[in-house]
Parts: sequence; structure tokens; C-alpha cells
Amino acid sequence: MSIHKVSILGAETIHVGYGIQDHIVETVLTQKASSTYVIITDTNMGRTAPFAKLHAKFDSRIKEIRPESRLLFYSVSPGENNKNRETKAAVEDFLLQQGCTRDTVILAVGGGVIGDMIGFVAATFMRGVRVVQIPTTLLAMVDSSVGGKTAIDTPLGKNFIGAFHQPEFVFADVSFLETLPTRQFINGMAEVVKTAAIWNEEEFTRLENFSKTFLDVVSKENPDLRSIEPELVKTVLESIKVKAFVVSSDEKEAGLRNLLNFGHTIGHAIEAVLTPQALHGECVSIGMIKEAELARYLGVLPPVAVARLSKCLLAYGLPVTIDDKDFLKKVGNKRHYVEIDTLLKKMAIDKKNDGSKIRCVILEAIGKCYQLKAHQVSKQDLSFVLTDEVLVHPFEKDVTPATNVIIPPGSKSISNRALILAALGSGTVRIKNLLHSDDTKHMLAAVASLKGAEISTEDNGETIVVSGRGGDLVTCDEQLYLGNAGTASRFLTTVASLVGVNPESSEHVILTGNARMQERPIGPLVDALRANGSEIEYLNREGSLPLKVKAGKGLKGGRIELAATISSQYVSSILMGAPYAKEAVTLSLVGGKPISQLYIDMTIDMMKSFGINVTTSTTEEYTYHIPKGTYVNPKEYVIESDASSATYPLAFAALTGTTCTVPNIGSSSLQGDARFAVDVLRPMGCKVEQSATSTTVTGPPRGHLRPLPHVDMEPMTDAFLTASVVAAVAKDKDQSTSITGIANQRVKECDRIAAMVSQLSKFGVKANELPDGIEIHGVDIDDLVTPSTEKRGVKTYDDHRVAMSFSLLAGLCKQPVLIQERSCTGKTWPGWWDTLHSKFKATLDGYELPFNVEDVTSLAEKHANGSKSIIVIGMRAAGKSTLSKWMASFLNFKLLDLDDALEAKVGTDIRSFIKENGWEEFRKQEAILAKESFSRYSDGYVLSTGGGIVEGEEARESLKAYIKSGGIVLHLHRDLDETVEFLSADTTRPAYVDEIKEVWTRREQWYHECSNYHFYSSHCSSELEFKHLRESFVRYLKTITGLQITQVPTKRSVYTTLPFEDLTEVAGSLEDITNGSTAVELRVDLLKDYSKTFVADQTAILRKSINLPIIYSVKTESQGGKFSDDDIETLQELLQLGIKLGVQYLEVQLNFLNELLEKVFETKKFTRIIASYVDTTGSLKWSNVEWKNRYNQGVSLNADIVKLVGYASTFQDNLELETFKSTCSLKPLIAYNNGEQGKLSRVLNPILTPVTHALIPTELKEEGILSAPEINKAYAEIGGLTEKHFWIIGHPVGHSRSPPLHNAAYKTLSLPYVFDRFDTSDAEEAFKKLIKEDKNFGGLAVTMPLKVDIMKFIDELSDSATTIGAVNTVIPLEGKPGKYYGDNTDWVGITNSFIRNKVPSLDNNQVNGLVIGGGGTSRAAVYALHKLGCKKIYMVNRTVSKVHEIRDSFPAEFGIEVLETVEEVNSSEPVSLVVSCIPADKPIEEQLLSNIESLLSRGREAKQGGFTPYLLDASYKPRETPLMKIASEKYQWNVVPGVEMLINQGERQFELHTGFTAPYKVIYDAVVNE
Repeated sequence: MSIHKVSILGAETIHVGYGIQDHIVETVLTQKASSTYVIITDTNMGRTAPFAKLHAKFDSRIKEIRPESRLLFYSVSPGENNKNRETKAAVEDFLLQQGCTRDTVILAVGGGVIGDMIGFVAATFMRGVRVVQIPTTLLAMVDSSVGGKTAIDTPLGKNFIGAFHQPEFVFADVSFLETLPTRQFINGMAEVVKTAAIWNEEEFTRLENFSKTFLDVVSKENPDLRSIEPELVKTVLESIKVKAFVVSSDEKEAGLRNLLNFGHTIGHAIEAVLTPQALHGECVSIGMIKEAELARYLGVLPPVAVARLSKCLLAYGLPVTIDDKDFLKKVGNKRHYVEIDTLLKKMAIDKKNDGSKIRCVILEAIGKCYQLKAHQVSKQDLSFVLTDEVLVHPFEKDVTPATNVIIPPGSKSISNRALILAALGSGTVRIKNLLHSDDTKHMLAAVASLKGAEISTEDNGETIVVSGRGGDLVTCDEQLYLGNAGTASRFLTTVASLVGVNPESSEHVILTGNARMQERPIGPLVDALRANGSEIEYLNREGSLPLKVKAGKGLKGGRIELAATISSQYVSSILMGAPYAKEAVTLSLVGGKPISQLYIDMTIDMMKSFGINVTTSTTEEYTYHIPKGTYVNPKEYVIESDASSATYPLAFAALTGTTCTVPNIGSSSLQGDARFAVDVLRPMGCKVEQSATSTTVTGPPRGHLRPLPHVDMEPMTDAFLTASVVAAVAKDKDQSTSITGIANQRVKECDRIAAMVSQLSKFGVKANELPDGIEIHGVDIDDLVTPSTEKRGVKTYDDHRVAMSFSLLAGLCKQPVLIQERSCTGKTWPGWWDTLHSKFKATLDGYELPFNVEDVTSLAEKHANGSKSIIVIGMRAAGKSTLSKWMASFLNFKLLDLDDALEAKVGTDIRSFIKENGWEEFRKQEAILAKESFSRYSDGYVLSTGGGIVEGEEARESLKAYIKSGGIVLHLHRDLDETVEFLSADTTRPAYVDEIKEVWTRREQWYHECSNYHFYSSHCSSELEFKHLRESFVRYLKTITGLQITQVPTKRSVYTTLPFEDLTEVAGSLEDITNGSTAVELRVDLLKDYSKTFVADQTAILRKSINLPIIYSVKTESQGGKFSDDDIETLQELLQLGIKLGVQYLEVQLNFLNELLEKVFETKKFTRIIASYVDTTGSLKWSNVEWKNRYNQGVSLNADIVKLVGYASTFQDNLELETFKSTCSLKPLIAYNNGEQGKLSRVLNPILTPVTHALIPTELKEEGILSAPEINKAYAEIGGLTEKHFWIIGHPVGHSRSPPLHNAAYKTLSLPYVFDRFDTSDAEEAFKKLIKEDKNFGGLAVTMPLKVDIMKFIDELSDSATTIGAVNTVIPLEGKPGKYYGDNTDWVGITNSFIRNKVPSLDNNQVNGLVIGGGGTSRAAVYALHKLGCKKIYMVNRTVSKVHEIRDSFPAEFGIEVLETVEEVNSSEPVSLVVSCIPADKPIEEQLLSNIESLLSRGREAKQGGFTPYLLDASYKPRETPLMKIASEKYQWNVVPGVEMLINQGERQFELHTGFTAPYKVIYDAVVNE
């Protein structure tokens, strides 16, 4: 038995060893005489074998050594939550009851909780008794047991009450760790790594090497610690030595001892929020990384040290971010309580602070702390490192340094190539200035896994030492995860082809990555490798990762042809692997000029440095000869700084008028991006000085950059993003900047060209895509728009170059700009933000979206379909052709009918092909074409398939793979009897061998398996019904593609629940039944038929009848519904069907199986989830903790809304519910009581209260349910809704229909409001008498002549009011007494009149509009047509000067053109929407009428947008105006009467005034039935 003794405070009282129980007992009994020895532990430890052995040994030896003494034993409940005053008092009471005196020796046997608390008991009992610490956890051994700190926790924080009380001995018996669960073992390693990180770099290196062995052993069910005993004992011993030295130097934590708190300032704050679910070491691990990032941010710690620390902690299975997946599973819903403000408050009361000033340990290097003390840090700097979103403040001229020298990290391109070459080479190479980033981290991990080389570090991690095995790589068990590292994935694909088989492992290498990596192309490289003998299989999407590469095949060599027009990385990949082929390789690049030739040259140059000379063919263009051979590693290889990264500091100088030097990149660089300064910045007006090794840029004065008419950036494609943000503020009259040669940037981390166009628009900068580039129309620097923080600022697409580029443009705005996902810069420049802050003196703030604020933008960005193709499947005659055309038109996609494509391919029609070749061959060819088409036409297409495509297994697999890759496969269906009728008459296709219904029965399940969305077409028997269908289908498309996301209500709202078994019987009444509702509930469990077809038909009825979000619920019997709890399979199918049907809300029960809940949440995409729980027994009072548990469960699942339903047996139950609701703020909550006594709770429930209607039979209503008017009336009677007075003002208003409209709606919904007329031409009079003097003022409707005059009394204007230049609605600003908001709803009246009359969505159609007239309504008409999506808006009027004024007052993007002459009218494009704003009671001037008729005639003939054109006449009287009559009778246009504009603008006005949805039929009748 080996005992290691460590001195602390002058005595060797710390003893470390393995299995030293005998030594512990002998030492204590012989050296610490006492009348009473008390062993105190917790009940968990008390049951273990090592403790039993220790206890028994004490019991036997005390009788021999000290027979006069007694041994007492006491155990406490385990866990951090028992480390409190109450437990301490209980221990003290026990000691007093046992008559313990001041000579007592207490032995604290346990983890940190026992050591801290029992140490504190010893410190205070009898004013201090002796204590011996016997730690049994790794954490306690290396940390809490050493140094004499003792404490208990309080509700206000950890360890706030305690004392310094040194133990007589600390016995660290490592054998006790045999009892430790794996998680606790790993937990302790955080303190071990921390100690080495602050003190001993040599020990840190040992720990890096020990991690895999350690984790392998402790992760086993029965770990054999003897197998790692020497290393384990050394791990404990080395950590204790450091702590003992520090404590000896600074016992009471006056200075040096604070160093031991590295990672604890942030870690303790996180732990205080997440305990007990999160363990101390886990929180400290996260804290260490955050505090290391803080040190890097402050310019003290090099990035490599942060990377090294992170890698080491991860290697021990510790989390390094709070959003680590495994860590999140452990902490559950508590994650949402970790907010910046909360953490900063916790940090402010840390014990080591100086008052409320937060202090942190700043690491200077691995093994060394900065100035050997804790430092005061600002809350601003802390908030930055704690978040992944950043607010970039304007770059202040007075603060920005005039000159700067910046050294970017090592080149990503060169780093990745060097690692591949070194791993394939023989011998040892020291690689210096390697980029330490996500990309290279994945590359290093992959090389290590394949055992291609031994990898170690020197110079505190700055030098990577690679000892290659000459290309002798073997397979491994684990998949090689490469994140979003495109370079690594492409290089390793060829390397994987060279890997040999490890007999103890797999026969394959699997390469995979994150979601974006699984979209990026790799097909041409795989094709070339397959053609040369490699066996490579796509595991998901054709042409992208993940890949399964067969080991042991190698490359044959000889001639390899490769398409290299997409990525030069394919070329470099084969070039580097070619020397290891069986024969010498000739690599011929086909398909045209290779992209990024400079990167190919870079690879060849580097291969030469590693001993392989590639020669260029003298007879064939773009062809290379690579000899067989083995790379020989040079002794040292220095990586050049990254030239792409260097463009950011140089561009900073260009944008700010300062000077920046990059001293290690110049004209002799291997990298094409080194030309950026000379080829881009110099022509834009910068002074550029470039030597062979250095580049200096001095920008012109701010705002004086010139646009670059054209630049080919093919040699430096990655730098185009930097050039784009510089071009954004390069303004010179109408000159734009055009960048070409960058086609490969579409397949990088994102489609970078599209990303730049999208995000530049947020700054007010117009840009458009070119076939292989981008055109940017720069603006004056003072005209830059600040992207809205509320709309989530700048999206980075998790792309490092997007983030860094926009961080530059952000600093030129007048207000701070939010940039998302800032940590993505870690891919190439982990310290970019630190450079921006420390070197360029930019002010940066962390930003955190509050958890209870909905982030619709990120939801759309995460799941939106974008331009991905949509595949359509379904039976023939299901409406595929019609609906596919509608879909293609709406999305601006191309339509490809695969049946037509197959006929073109085989050269005959399908009927003839089947007759000649048979069904089997047809299905085979159909499957081949489908697979090819899904890959080839994966972007921007609607792919309509044949009805029987699901018959073949191969085709089914292709459809499922497309879904798995994130695509949409939409199953269209209609009533089967209609299908039969149609197909029976169709002679163009072969008849089915089986009956049609039998075919459907056979295919039905396949259709559902092979689709992830489902739309049911309701029967259409008229043109109007077809318009209804198109409207509902487009709404459905908007939902499933993410173009329109349902917003969770934040104000009082109700939904109508429909308890019918078949909606067919009430379809005609649905609009009345749902009056005033925000949504409608389809109770699937109450339907008479649970078949998918019937359920889908019910949603079709809803969509056809009303335009409200659908809440889809399947309530089981245990939750008060009708569906069986036992039929889990059907339940899951019905829930998944709801998502496929694109319903806006899906209600799921919190008592569902976890597997079922997980499946729903995984696939929900844009469907909002309401997580519900109903107490059907009535036994749960709201004070019962079960309700809070259910709420927290909903929160942890990340439901959009939590719904809890109790039962009120007394009135008091409602009041208790209100108390409960006040504690639930993390997620929106629907909470009410069932039962007659529970009605008050329904009245008080704020959002989405279920309601009934008088037309619903009483026997179908649930107990206690109220109608919307009943809820409003009751709420008003208890003061929730107060009396309000609304007015229409203007002159004359005596005959205005606004009062009847609003008052009818108030009456229907039981709102305590009155709407009246106030006739005046004086805006000031109206403001004084109605707004200022009426205490019940609710709002105004404003008509002529006051729409402009009233604006001077308004404090905030809507965008529409500002642009139109008139206000027709005024309301008080909520929360701002005496302040008023002005809006214009006239344009809504126009748009909604068109929409209600079934004008299809114009989003992507080339549709033009026409406005007739030049008055105030014409301005609203222009705004409306623009919002509807008209590309051009023509204007005609008798007085042309008026419409010229209107055109000039609107932004150019509205596309307004004035038509004056007949020639201009005749040369204009056809129009499909017309708004007439001229009086109907006067004849139209002859020439004007002639021009209008010409436009009407051409519009009807063209039918642009695929629909019959529409004319709306804004005149209310007569109901059919002369112009309407001409349009409808002479030119067959659809016409809309002006009265509908009044109704629709009033509907929106009503919503602004009251917050309620107006009952449309009611207000329509009130206006029309005069």
C-alpha cells in the first residue's frame, strides 16, 4: 500500500493512496486521541462496501487501541438540497444528545456536501472541535476537502454561511471512487482540469492524453479502477498538491487562493439556477470556457488556449456550453431560467467580490493566470461572453484607432491540407500557426480516429506535432462527425477510400455532418472515386453526406476524370490521395475551366513541400500527373495566416477611413485572397501598399468609397462577402458594383449569394443575384438603415464569413445592430469578436431574446422550405395537375410532370409503353427517373408524379429519402367516388387491372408512409368553389412552407370548439358559429370515423367554410375525451396526420408516452403545439405541486402553449387558480376550471379560451362552457372591460355607415362600447373635445377632410399611414398615457376586398395593377396593390400632375408608372387588378375612358397570373357604378363594389380599436342592409 503525503500549512496532513482504510483508522486512532469519535456520512454512502469496511475497521481497532473511547455513527439524507441549516442543526442536536465534548473528533465521510456541512458543524460545535475529512467523490478529494472551507447553503445562494476550519487530516482513498456513478466521476474531473489549467501546463498535457483511457474505464457498468490506479492516484495527487500550495500561501483567500475560483464566477451562478439537476463540476466546466472566452475577449488569452481547454473538457465528457444536448436533458425546463440578468445578479453576490463589483480569474495561458489574482470585470463584457447574439454598436470616430496591426489566424485552406498531408506522410512534422477552429478540430479528430498519425502538442498548444504512419490508416467504430466543415468532408472522402480494415472494428468508414453539411454537394467527387474502384454509398440524400465508404478497396489509379466547376476542393482531395493509388494517377478536370485554380495550385505546391511532385500535362488542358509515392514529412511546416480572414480588418480600414496592416500576407502568398486589397479595395478608393509579405490599407474619408463597376473574384471567391459589405456604402450616382466568378459560393455553408442579397436589404441596400455573382447598389453611408432588433437583426446562416462581413457594416449604422449566432466565426477566426473589441475598440453587447418572447423569425429560418422542390403524389384524378399548377404559380417554381418526362425519355406514351413492355418494366423506369429527378431538380420545382409511383419499393425509398433530407412530399387526395367517376371516363391512360377502390386500398398506407404533408381537396361544383379551393390551398402552402407562421395570441382571445361527429351537417353555419373567435377546434376524438380520409375531409370543410387557424385535438378518455387511451398506434397516426394536414395548432396531452411526445415535437415544424393536462377527477387543488410539474413539463418540451384544466367545486378554486397563474411566466398559459363553479376562471383566462355558440346543441356542450359574448359581458361586469367611446370624425358624416358597422359588432360580442358621429372640419376641435376631454375615449375613425390634419396630434404612425400620408384610425398608445397612434386601414379595405373575392396570392406572379384617379384614396390604392404583390403599378388620371406627385412621393420599389399618352397605354404590360378612385356620379372624360377600356381589354385577354382580372370601384354609390358595368359586361372582368372596401377597412379598424376579431357577416349586413 503506497501512501503519498502532501504538506499543507506546514504539516503533512493530506494522505493519498488506493485502498488505505487501514492507514486511515490507524493514523486517526494513534495520532488524534479522543473520548469520542463520530463518523458522519449520508445514507447512500452508508450502504456501500468501502464504507462498511472502514466502519468495521474502526469498530474493531478502537477496542484494541483506545478501549476507553467510544465510536458513534450518524447519517443524513443525501444531496445538495440537504446542505442547509436544518440538517446542520439535526447533527448538532445528535452530538449534544450523545454528550459529545470539545475533545470529540468528527470524521466526515462523503462527498462535498458532507465535507462542507460537517466541517461547518465541527467549526461551530463547542466553538470548534477536530474534524477529519475522508472524501469519497473525486470532486471532494481534489477540491472541497482541502483547504478548510466549510459552509451550508441558503435559499439566497450557495455556501454563504460558513467558516474556515482546517481539518486534522484529509485522507483521499481513491478506492472509494469505485462506488461513484459515472456522471459523478466525470463531474469531479472539472476541478482536476481547472487546477492544471491555472497552474501546471505539464499536468494539463498529461490529462489531455489520459482522457480516453479514463472515460473508457469509468463509463463501464462495473469500472475496474485498478487498471488505471497509478494514473488515477496521480490525477488526484497532482491536483491536491496545487491546492495545498495555494492554501498554504493564502489560507483565508486574501489573494492567491482566489485563483482556485477559475470558472466559478460564472459556473456558480449557473449552478445556483440549475441545482440540483446540474452538478457542480458540470457548471464549472461551462464556467471555465466562458471565463476563458472572456480572457480571450479582453486580449489576454490566445485562442489556441481556449480551444485546447474546450477540447480537454469535452474529452472527459463534460459540457462546455449550457446548450450541450446531454446537459439540456439533465436540466430540463430549468434551462429557461438561465438568463443574463439572473446570472449577473448571482455573480454580484459572489463571496470573492469587492462589494457588488464582479471579480473573475483571467487565464493568461494553459498553466498560468494573469497577474496571479482575480480581476474586476464589467457586466457588459460578461453579458457578451454569456450569449451567442451580439449587438454591434456604431464605430465611434473618436475611439477607433487611426492605425492598427492585425495578425489573422492560420489559413483554413492551408491548415486542412497540411493535416491531411502530414497524416498520410511518414515521419514527424511540427506544424506551427495552425488554425485552431471547428474545421481543424474535426479534421484532427478524424485523423486520430483512423489511427493515421500520432498527434500531440508543444509550446502550450501552439505547435501541433504529427507523427505520420505513411498512409497506414484503419477503420474505427465511431462515425466521423464533421459538423459543417466542408473542406474536411471533401478531403476525408478520398482519405476514407484509402483506409484499411481494422479486424477489431467495422469494414466501413462513415462520414457525416450537421444538417447544412448534409445538403452541401459532394457528388462529382464521389462519382470520380467510384469510377476508380471505391465503393461509396449515400446514406441519406443523393449527392451529399452522410457517406458510407467501404474500407480496403483503395484507388486503382490510372486516369481519373473529375468535374471541377463546382468546387476546387474535389480536385485537391484527389490530388492529395493520388500518390497512394495502386498505379500512378492522371487527373483530368472535365466540364470546362476549373473553379478557384489558385487553390489547386496551392495544393500542388504543398504536396511538393511534402515530397511529391505533381506535373501539369503539356498535351491536355487541366490535366495533372501524380506519381506513386509516400509523403515525407518535413521537420517543420509554418501555416500562413488566412488571407480570406485578413480581408475583414483590411475592409474595416476601408470603411472607417483608418489604416490597417496585416504583416504576414503579401503578394507572394499561396492564397488568392491575398489579392483582395489590390484588386478590390484599391479601385474603390483605398490606398494600398503591398510587399511580398505584408499588406497595408488606408481607407478614404468615411463615405467616400467608390463602386467597382465589375470585378471577377474567381481567384478569391470567399472574399466576395467582404467586398459586398464595402460595396454597400460605395455610392456614385447610379453606378453599381458587380462581382462575378463566385458561383461556388452558392454551395458553401449556405447559399452565400442569396444570403448577402437578403441581409443587405435589411440595411436598405438593394442587391440582386447574377448567374455567377451579385450586383450591389450602394447607398450613402448616412442612408444605411439599422436592421430591426425586434425582427431579429442579421441572420448569419451559421456561416462564419456572413457573420464577420456584417459585423463591419453593422458598425456604420446609427444604432446598434443585432447579429445572430456570433460563435459561428469559430470556424476560421474564433477570436474575431475579441479583435473587433480589443484592437478596433468596438463596443459590443451581448443580447438575449427573453424566453417567453416568441421568435417567429428563427422558427421560419430553421424550418422554412425556401426554394427546395416539392414532390406531389396521389391517385390519378386527385387534382395533382391543377393543384401543382397553382403551387408552381404561387411559389414561382417550375412544374415538371414526371409522367410527361418519362414519355419523353422512352419516346412513346405510357399506355403504349406498358402494352409493349409490361407494368414491371414501367415501374422500374418510373423509379429510375424519379430518383434522378429528385436529385437533379431538387431546387425550384414542383415535381408531379404518377399515381402509382408508390407501387415500387425503390421509388418509395426515394420518396422517404427526400423527406429525410428535409424536403416536402405532398400527398393530394379527394373523395374516392369522384375519383372513380373521373377515371372510368379517362381513356388516355391504361385501365387498372384491379378495381379503382381496391387500388386505393392497396396504396393508401404507402401514400401516407411516403409523404410528410397531406391536402384533401373538397368537392367543387362551381367556379366560386374552385376559387375557394385555390385560396385555402395557398393558405395551406404558406403554412407548411413557413411563409406564414401562426402567431400565438398575446391578447384576450377565444376559440370555438366544435363537438360534432360530422361537420358536413353544420358547414353552412360555421361562419356564424365562430363569430368573434381567433381559432376553431376540430375535436377529432368526437368524429364518427377515425379514418385518415374522413379526418382530412373534415379539415377541408373547415378551410372551405371559414378562414381561421385550426386547433386539432384528439382527447383520450383519461383526459375527458372519447378516444381510447389504449390504442396508441392509431393515436400516433392521427396526431401525425394533424401535422401533415398543416393545422396551425395541435393539442397533445402531457400524459402521453414520452416516445409519442418526442415524435410529435420532432416533426411539428410550423404547427404550434398546445401541451395540455386535464384533471378529470376534480381532486387536484391548484396549490398541489402536480400542476407546477405539469406546467414545467410543457415548458421543458418547448411547447408553444401550455393548457391546464382543473375542476371547480367551490368559488375559491378560481381564486387559487389566479394565484397559480401568477407563478407561470415562461410559456403562454391557458388555464381554467371546468364545472358550473368554474365559469369565472373561463372569464379570466387571457388567451384562447374555448367557447361555444347558441347554434351548438346544449347536449353537446361541456359543463361550464360559455359563449364569446357571455365571456365578454361577464368580464365587463367585473371591470375587465370598461366603457369606451368611439367616434367617426369629418364632414359630412351624417350618413356614414361606420357607426352601424361598429355598434352591430359591439352588440353581437357584448362589448360595453359605443360608436358615434362627430361632424367637424376642425381636427383641433375633435382632438380637444373627444380625445382630451372624454375620459372614456377609445378611438377614432377619421374621414375627409381630416385624414391629414389629424396627423399633427399623433405621436406614432404606422408604416402605412406614413407612406400613404394620411390617417383614418386613431387609438391611445398602450402603456403611454396621453400618447396616440395613427394608422391607415383604407389599404386593408382594398386588399381584403380583393382577397375575399378570391384573388389568388400574387407573391411570385408577374401581375401588374392600375390605379385610376389622383386623390387621397389613390394613395391607399397604390399601397394596397404593392402589398398584394403587383410588380408594376400604372396610374391614369384626367389631371396628370396629381398622379406624378403621387409617384414621386412613393419609394421607387413600388414600381409606379404614369400613363399619359395612348402610345404609353398601348405599350404598357397587361394589368390584372384595377382600383378606381374617381367619383362615380360624374361622367368619365372621353380620352381617359378610352385609355381605361384599352387596359381592361388587354388585361382580360392576357389573364396574367392565371385568373380573370378584377376591378374594385372605391365609390360606394351606386352599388354598381358605370365603370363596374363596363368592366363586367363589356370585358368580362370580376368586379368588387366599393361598399366592400368600407366593410373590410372597418373590420381592421374594429380590431385596432378593440383587440377583438369582428364578426364579418354581422358588419356586412349592418352596412349593406341600409
